[in-house]
Amino acid sequence: MSTRSSEARQALSRFGDLTWFKLPKEYNDILGRHQVTYLGWRYQVPREDVAQTIENAVRESPTQLEWALDRTRRNWILLPSRMLHEARGLANPAFANVIHSIGTLDQEFCLKTVSDLKLIIRHLQQIPAPAE
Repeated sequence: MSTRSSEARQALSRFGDLTWFKLPKEYNDILGRHQVTYLGWRYQVPREDVAQTIENAVRESPTQLEWALDRTRRNWILLPSRMLHEARGLANPAFANVIHSIGTLDQEFCLKTVSDLKLIIRHLQQIPAPAE
């Protein structure tokens, strides 16, 4: 597990027990380019106050892009809002194609997602977790 994945997992674990976690690689060695960065996870017991805390932390982070926490499915996904808008939601079968297209055509955006996610994770490491 990369340091980045370990830090992200640790930051999210402060808010509850994780049963699933995904942080795609930021650089695709085969294609030789950066990828759009996003973060997915699932808590054993999802809590609304935790979701609000994370959403507030994301909003308070000095990011270059607008980010959204999508909780419409079992897994929570933190991703740049642009991805949701262009794909018209996570449920759209074309979502993966949109991600691939952005990654292929907009490397500057991909680099911003990498930088932003580092800031968000750092902020999540520092804020107090809601009491159970």
